[in-house]
Amino acid sequence: MKSLKYIALTGTILFAFVSCSKFLEEDPEGFIATDSYYNTEADAINAVNAVYYLLNAGGNAVQTPYNTLFNTGLNFEADDEFPGPGATNPDVRSMANLLHTSSNLRVYELWQQHYAAVRKANLAIEKIPTINFSETLKTRLIGEAKFLRALWYFNLVRLYGDVPLIKGVQTGVTSTDYAIERTPSAQVYAQIEQDLKDAASVLPDSYVSPDVGRATKGAALALLSKVYLTKASLPLNLTAHYEDAVTTAEQALSPADGGTGTFGYALQSDYSRVFLPAYKNNSEHIFSAQFKSGSSSSYLTQGNNQNPRSIRTQVPGLAGSYADQVWFYTVDDASKPGGKDKFFSVFKLYTSKDKRRDVTFVTNFKSPTNGKRYGALNDPAIKGSKLDSIPYFNKTWDPNSTAVTSESAANVAIIRYAELLLIHAEAENELNGPTAKAYSSLNKVRNRAGLDDLTEGLTQAQFRDSLYLDRRLELVFEYQRWFDLVRQKDADGNSIFVKTLRASGKVNAEDKHRLHPIPQQEIELNASLRDNQNPGY
Repeated sequence: MKSLKYIALTGTILFAFVSCSKFLEEDPEGFIATDSYYNTEADAINAVNAVYYLLNAGGNAVQTPYNTLFNTGLNFEADDEFPGPGATNPDVRSMANLLHTSSNLRVYELWQQHYAAVRKANLAIEKIPTINFSETLKTRLIGEAKFLRALWYFNLVRLYGDVPLIKGVQTGVTSTDYAIERTPSAQVYAQIEQDLKDAASVLPDSYVSPDVGRATKGAALALLSKVYLTKASLPLNLTAHYEDAVTTAEQALSPADGGTGTFGYALQSDYSRVFLPAYKNNSEHIFSAQFKSGSSSSYLTQGNNQNPRSIRTQVPGLAGSYADQVWFYTVDDASKPGGKDKFFSVFKLYTSKDKRRDVTFVTNFKSPTNGKRYGALNDPAIKGSKLDSIPYFNKTWDPNSTAVTSESAANVAIIRYAELLLIHAEAENELNGPTAKAYSSLNKVRNRAGLDDLTEGLTQAQFRDSLYLDRRLELVFEYQRWFDLVRQKDADGNSIFVKTLRASGKVNAEDKHRLHPIPQQEIELNASLRDNQNPGY
């Protein structure tokens, strides 16, 4: 099955396909003015493909949000991951230690790349209606662009809080033309919701090759339910949206799972099939960034560059940099020699029955060169049982491409069916307590992992804590943990953010870290952002 092909389209430069047999292969074909470009159906399709492009573009010189940037610029700040020996960039390591400032490069890149994608979406939404071609296709393409614009703004408002809301094409030539004030987050969220509703009203339920991977009606509904859950949670705490999250999730859930969705979504019976490239775009994949290994040119690659960062170094035949390390820290443990334990914070939270652990992590790698297995690095504090071995993240591994481990073909799930079930269970619990509906949705995720049904008769707070744990174990290494820590609460309704991070050894954690600072480069370019930095930076 072919997957969606992306191309890069900047405001004045078009990179076009030169071969349909490769996922993405590009050559510069010259400079084309924006006003003279949008003339044909192909131009319209390329304009929308350009919005998808920043989901997954990558290479040695660039990181895009879903191709490693969310790891180095976000997940390292949380309590599941930390920069490994191969991550030497000082900006990355300062973020991981919560010592970053507004001048941090990753803070700037996240802002810059999201707004580059917003600009491409705005171009598509404005220009496509002026082109003469099929109204049906035109409506669908605009719906896709609105879905993607909503996704980019959803990330921005969660990362930075109030952000400039730009809905049109900017054509100014001076810096004052781009001096746009921060928009209150309530207005940004309102636009996100409207874009997703517009998209859901026009997008198809599914696609056939070669368009598999594009945004669908189900994807718009699923993302909208997540938006509602986020608004109902901390820090906004607009709890009326829990009901919106429940009802919207049920429009996407399949009838077998208590919904009315017509999209054919279902959990994969085998957890590993959620991530293995051989099974990509299956019934659990609601919307994913699409990757294909070995599709590089002198300009870029469409392979998942997260892969080598998770592989142990010095394994003959594997290009591993070990830049992504499972976060661990020392805790008191009387059962250990010396009374200390190197505690792998997430790895050790799985029970022995949980099938997700040995899919999410590996503790050794087999060399394709000599057949030997290579495990823990020479750390005398880590020895003994499997649970005391160094775990390595494994969700980007492609067993069919061990000859090329500098990238992989593993897609990155932006929202998948297991998360939709968890959204439904969480929102239902917050709305009505742990009802049968809440138990049912959570238990489906637990049962697939090999776990028993959750104990009946839990309080709302007990159910919440159980769901938070299963959400963490289900979605680890999928760019979710930071956003979850920001919005989750304890039994008294207070934020768990600082307490959880400090308990894991992140002693610099403060409430201000729930938002990134506005990048200093943007403040210097945009006078309207001056004297309007996020508190504490």
